[in-house]
Amino acid sequence: MLSRLLPPAGFGRPRINDRVVLNGIVWKLRTGSAWRDVPERYGSWQSLYTRFRRWALDGTFSRMLRAIQAEKDAAGDIDWVVSVDSTIVRAHQHAAGGKRGLETGTKRVITPSADPVAD
Repeated sequence: MLSRLLPPAGFGRPRINDRVVLNGIVWKLRTGSAWRDVPERYGSWQSLYTRFRRWALDGTFSRMLRAIQAEKDAAGDIDWVVSVDSTIVRAHQHAAGGKRGLETGTKRVITPSADPVAD
């Protein structure tokens, strides 16, 4: 089902099966572990990270989410009603006094490119 939403394989070395890679990425994200700690059954961690980064940058994950939401919404499987009870959404007593000014550092953020499907 998800295979139709993944980008096709390019030329070059044979690559790891997309399903195995996707399972490895999901394992990493669910456990919160480091890329190096992903079990070898999902392939090398470098391959998983490379594919994750490529799919994140080209908008593959966004397209997958939109397609699945549209499919499930059409089938009536999604209940879009959301309720937040403010009595349980509490902030810490010191939450308002955060650090002021610009942060300096070298944080890298993955930002998706423009999505040609959305046009």
